Amino acid sequence: MHVFNLSPLRIKLLFIFTIAALLSACANTTRSGAVGVNRSQFMMISSSEVNRLSAVSYNEQNQKAKAKNILVTSGQIYERLKTITNRLIPQTEAFRDDTKEWDWRLTLIDAPILNATCAPGGKITFYTGIIEQLNLNDDEIAAIMGHEIAHALREHGRERVSQAMAQNLVVNIAMAAVGPYGSAVSAANQVAYYVLVLPNSRENESEADAIGLELAARAGYNPMGAITVWQKMIKATKDKSSPEFLSTHPSGETRIEQLTALMPAVEPLYKAAPKPQSAKKL
Repeated sequence: MHVFNLSPLRIKLLFIFTIAALLSACANTTRSGAVGVNRSQFMMISSSEVNRLSAVSYNEQNQKAKAKNILVTSGQIYERLKTITNRLIPQTEAFRDDTKEWDWRLTLIDAPILNATCAPGGKITFYTGIIEQLNLNDDEIAAIMGHEIAHALREHGRERVSQAMAQNLVVNIAMAAVGPYGSAVSAANQVAYYVLVLPNSRENESEADAIGLELAARAGYNPMGAITVWQKMIKATKDKSSPEFLSTHPSGETRIEQLTALMPAVEPLYKAAPKPQSAKKL
């Protein structure tokens, strides 16, 4: 048996190196914007790794939807989404510079699900259920899409994977990503659980609400859409089990209060922005 005796100096150096490694894992993924989101985040896995694995999961999702004949690639709803997406994407550069290089994608799935997501790297998915059941107008769609894009901008999925890695809950993701296709799919599904399935924290949801509000305003969509969409969601889900999109905190009422408090910060951006043809002025 070997016994390692560390001198006080070596213990001190080891402590310094450990602290330095932890500090180097802290980052702020976005600029604060008009809404002032500036929390430092803990990251242990690279953006490129999470983006690559998320793309595998996104492609699997689309292949399954296509096989079920529920992948929508044309039509009125799809064109509405595409127009809103094309207006929102350029606004992301207000928060970070690298989004112009992201491989942005849009998927619409014909299913009665009240949900929408944006996977890391700009992979947006909407379900027809959330648009049709809530009878969303373009301002409200922009609010939801902005919220989901904000999760990708802030890399909340990467942050949660990093937290899981720190707790040894996620194993060998990097190795699996460069291995056989089956290994990559397995790793992608594991990452997708933390990125898209596991509910976000109250803090992450509030950040996405704030940044999403600003993105929509900068794109010329009425920021009040973020208020009315939550009013519709509360009404639609009253006395019912919550859908995926509502399975997080804070509550709808709290979010409306927080969004209302942010209106003075984003209204000037909205008033100065070019408007979509169908948009109405405040």
